[in-house]
Amino acid sequence: MNSIVLMAEVLTDPELRRTPDNQSSIASFLVQFAGGRAEDAPYRIKVVGWNSLADEMVEKYHKGDQVVVEGRLRLDTVDRGTYKEKRTELIAQRVHSFGVGGNTANNTSAPPARTERIANNPTPAANVVPMSTYVPVAAPAADAPDYDDIPF
Repeated sequence: MNSIVLMAEVLTDPELRRTPDNQSSIASFLVQFAGGRAEDAPYRIKVVGWNSLADEMVEKYHKGDQVVVEGRLRLDTVDRGTYKEKRTELIAQRVHSFGVGGNTANNTSAPPARTERIANNPTPAANVVPMSTYVPVAAPAADAPDYDDIPF
């Protein structure tokens, strides 16, 4: 099964093209997402959308937006004569706006104000991870049932 859901930051404005027969539109942009570890450099991948999704990508998403992309991975090999280059693309089926860092046309509200708890955070500035590379994961509530112990 080839399925992926990726949360990333849009690095380039979408580029719209058409097939030679002018029947389909194709849009693409470059996104960046955090590596597996804090010291890893961010990864980049090209996102490609077709037809109505391509038109939506051009209208709604711009450089700096935070998005969630659902789709499948495609790996192409391009023969460059003396070597073969491998290219990976994410063929999008859906794209959603995400987070407060977005600049989408539909996002006209101001980002929410920081809470007092965040403002008084004693974490040194050197250890702070930029918002575009870190997404907090909520811990389970203390009184939440442990479903791993269900005997099936």
